[in-house]
Amino acid sequence: MSIRIASLVLALVFLTGQQPINSQSVSSHNGFDLVDKTGNIRKPADFRDLYQALGVYTPVDLNNNTEMHYTYAPPGTAEYYRKNGKFADGTVLVKEVFATDHAQLTTGDAHWATGTKVWFVMIKDDKGRYPGNPLWGDGWGWALFKSDAPDKQVATNYKKDCLGCHVPAQSTDWVYVQGYPVLKSK
Repeated sequence: MSIRIASLVLALVFLTGQQPINSQSVSSHNGFDLVDKTGNIRKPADFRDLYQALGVYTPVDLNNNTEMHYTYAPPGTAEYYRKNGKFADGTVLVKEVFATDHAQLTTGDAHWATGTKVWFVMIKDDKGRYPGNPLWGDGWGWALFKSDAPDKQVATNYKKDCLGCHVPAQSTDWVYVQGYPVLKSK
């Protein structure tokens, strides 16, 4: 780009108050780019690099085993949610579930993520685009990928495979928003 054109672009950005666009601030795709014509969802390959971390929580099961659940969303998701109190149509949420290890360190009993166990992918669907697909409903598309076949979606029916864990979060659009502090911060 010539210096004259670059100066003109910067002047327009300054005069209009617009922020310049860069690859770090814009998602590489919307959620429906991850969906085929029949509603099958694929896991975004680039989510760790391009998506924003919404939060992490560490559930402990009845056998005292700890997991780490990291949730990611495209840039702009948190800002939209804070402004509108809901997720935008096409929002992608990726929850990556890790096994953990731990040891006594100088800071106490420290836990850290080890290997990925599963990925959950949800895509917000305000329009009910796939009414015949059992993985779409209650305003979302639902998918599950296991670590032994990370590109193969294995859920067959969101009501059977996904919704059970989300029932306590029904009033917050099936998402545990209280676990994602970035949705509340300014």
